[in-house]
Amino acid sequence: MKLEKSRVELAAKRHAGGYNCCQAVVCTYCDLLGMDEVTAFRASEGFGLGIAGMQETCGSVCAMVFLAGLRNSDANLQKPATKLATFALGRQMAESFAEKNRTVACKVLRGTDGVTDRLRSCRGCVIDCARIVEETLFPGKFAAYEGPEDESPISNQKGTSL
Repeated sequence: MKLEKSRVELAAKRHAGGYNCCQAVVCTYCDLLGMDEVTAFRASEGFGLGIAGMQETCGSVCAMVFLAGLRNSDANLQKPATKLATFALGRQMAESFAEKNRTVACKVLRGTDGVTDRLRSCRGCVIDCARIVEETLFPGKFAAYEGPEDESPISNQKGTSL
């Protein structure tokens, strides 16, 4: 079976083109999970910049959890049975991100909390989350991403990018 080309760079390009961090990741993979891009764009708009611009949980991390729900939910409106499994899947993905970047908090990642230097740029977070999505939600579907990493995780630069 031939592997598809990684979509990680597409997610980064969407972010560079004006999609917020959550939209960039969700819109890159939504077609594989039965959602059109316009609906995905609209549904994920409020999660950017750490949920509604509050710089709390990273929007790219929110995107992974959003996609985990699309992938895993049984959509049984009368008797939902997949919530705990979806929580576990989302937690696994968020923990993978935190293991690499020390946190899932937007303001800490960006270095705008007044305490820490930037740990990762928003573009870097998009790249990391897109990789985790491919590895976790679509194992064996995509070739490994071999493109730019943006800057190294855990850098000492102050960040101001969105």
